[in-house]
Amino acid sequence: MSGVDGEKGEVIQRTAEAADELYRVRDTYFPKDPDEKISKLQSLADAALCLLDSLPPEERESPSQRASYEFLRGKILDVFPDYRKEAEDHLSKAVKLNPSLADAWLSLGNCIWKKGDLSSAKNCFSLALSKSPNKKILCQLSMLERRMAQGTENQEQLVEESIRHAREAVALDIKDGNSWYNLGNACLTSFFVTGAWDHSKLHQSLKAYQNAEKDELMASSPDLFFNSATANKYLENYDRALRGFEAASLKDPGLKADEEVQKIINLLEKLESSIKGHFKAKRLASLASSLGDINLRSSHRKVSINALAEGLNKAVAVVAKILLFIKHESIAPLYYLACDSDQTCFILSVYGLHSDAVKEGDRVTLLEPCHRNIDFSWKEKQHYQFKSIRVDFIQQILVNGKGPAPQHTIRSSIHAQHKA
Repeated sequence: MSGVDGEKGEVIQRTAEAADELYRVRDTYFPKDPDEKISKLQSLADAALCLLDSLPPEERESPSQRASYEFLRGKILDVFPDYRKEAEDHLSKAVKLNPSLADAWLSLGNCIWKKGDLSSAKNCFSLALSKSPNKKILCQLSMLERRMAQGTENQEQLVEESIRHAREAVALDIKDGNSWYNLGNACLTSFFVTGAWDHSKLHQSLKAYQNAEKDELMASSPDLFFNSATANKYLENYDRALRGFEAASLKDPGLKADEEVQKIINLLEKLESSIKGHFKAKRLASLASSLGDINLRSSHRKVSINALAEGLNKAVAVVAKILLFIKHESIAPLYYLACDSDQTCFILSVYGLHSDAVKEGDRVTLLEPCHRNIDFSWKEKQHYQFKSIRVDFIQQILVNGKGPAPQHTIRSSIHAQHKA
């Protein structure tokens, strides 16, 4: 559109601004009734198309002018969630008339993606990137690769490519919140497709989301709050997760983030009630009596949970008895009630293992345990307080003196709700 300037470019410029406003509404307006949003988008789209059609025919004569016209018409028509062939036709004309029009390639790729032709959509993005780097197209390619990874045998490889393209987008503009948000989503997806055990991916995603929040344009994004809360949930930052899901629910009721809030509350109540359960002192003493005689075969120093610092505790181990398997609504992690040699009860969360790997009555040795002291109130009504140890890697746990059997480890994808 840079070739159209002066008075001839006035209508095109105003239409471009109207199209940008149209997409801003699409990304930030979330009424309780979804039909209300569609109605508003239709009204704005009709007005933008009416403005575009006021462009005199003589101002559409050159290839660049015609390309700009076709691009804007296609972009406006493609703002809706469903695929529209008319939008694809206009966008296809735009890239033929001006193959260097990156925004047209971006819109065309998105349009074809809606049709379900993922490989052709990827070709659009790749063609545009072969001409010049573009952060928006890199982000869309990264998103598309995550979509293409679903249900495929090489999903881990595709997600790694998604992360690589997301990092390239960030490198082009480190202040762009959308690029950081996309990188956070790529890392969060990687956590799930690899079996939901590598918490370094969660830390990477949270760092990216925090950088995204610095961009005022992303501050109103309900998806950003939702996905950041999801990462915090699996890092067992329960209070932050609750606040994040609640914020997402207020911004977009359609996300049903209030259901995620309730799931966490249900989980916390189960964990805390387990701690305050029916194991009497004599019963605990009997269960814990044999733990003090256990000699470690490693160089780790045996300690009780009360001796642990917050976070990762290197060169030490906690020996505990599994008292109870705690069922909950999510697939991961596995939650257990356990007690150590001092008869102190705590919550044990285990990632990367099937539920039959650890059973009630088993003795577990927790090497270099990651310790948390959960202590917070929610809505000034309910106070949650309990100790927990998290096992991220199978190398951190011995069951009855042995490492988990290969068939007990998780290698398949675990799906969780988040906006890719």
